[in-house]
Amino acid sequence: MTLPFLIDQIEKKQSFLCVGLDVDMDKIPAHLLKEEDPIFAFNKAIIDATHSYAVAYKPNVAFYEAYGVKGWQALEKTIQYLNLNYPEVFTIADAKRGDIGNTASRYAKAFFEDLGFDSLTVAPYMGKDSVEPFLAFEDKFTILLGLTSNPGAADFEMLPLANGKYLYETVIETAAQYKNGHQLMYVVGATQATAIKDIRALVPDSFLLVPGVGAQGGSLAEVCSEGLNDQVGLLVNSSRGIIYASSKEDFAVEAAAQAALLQAEMAVILSQKKK
Repeated sequence: MTLPFLIDQIEKKQSFLCVGLDVDMDKIPAHLLKEEDPIFAFNKAIIDATHSYAVAYKPNVAFYEAYGVKGWQALEKTIQYLNLNYPEVFTIADAKRGDIGNTASRYAKAFFEDLGFDSLTVAPYMGKDSVEPFLAFEDKFTILLGLTSNPGAADFEMLPLANGKYLYETVIETAAQYKNGHQLMYVVGATQATAIKDIRALVPDSFLLVPGVGAQGGSLAEVCSEGLNDQVGLLVNSSRGIIYASSKEDFAVEAAAQAALLQAEMAVILSQKKK
């Protein structure tokens, strides 16, 4: 998928909502456990119910790997279903890969070519060698971990450096200069809203993937006030708040209702931005 196409979808749907498909077998409705593939059955219902309100979907790969071969098959079926039935949506493999050289290239090949995802989250700890192999794939996007929401972000990401910047700022600033750096997006946690203004200054034209709105307590209004750019430049993710809105047979209907609420809020924000 190209960036202009994604931006066009955001405009058409008046939404920059990303739905996180973090499927926990202990949380899905009990009646789905009778299905041949409960994970895929759950995802299919969620996708069919919410695609009108979302421009992106983000399966967290760990939730599939935890179930071995069956989990991986469910992930394959999910991305195939999305690509076949809703090719207009942007797909994110939340895998947080972070190896170098040929290994990184193989990870990229697995998610971009074999599975057919549009993007992949990547950890930049080992520097250029762990990022540029992913950027070598045309019309695919690498979503770099920038400033995350977890308490442990303070251990490394928020370390002050001698140059007066935080480590995460230097990581983002450096990565933006990598070969094909225009294909980078950046993860910024919604609970880090006060830092988004500074991050936007570092990468004014890039998209930010912002998890943490909803169940994790992030504020959509705060994120947008500092993070929106001329092309919107945000993909705001909600996982639990949408997919687990109900544990009963009406789970997909309730998921759609929660997605619609977020989309409506986004539409208002986008209309106000135009004024």
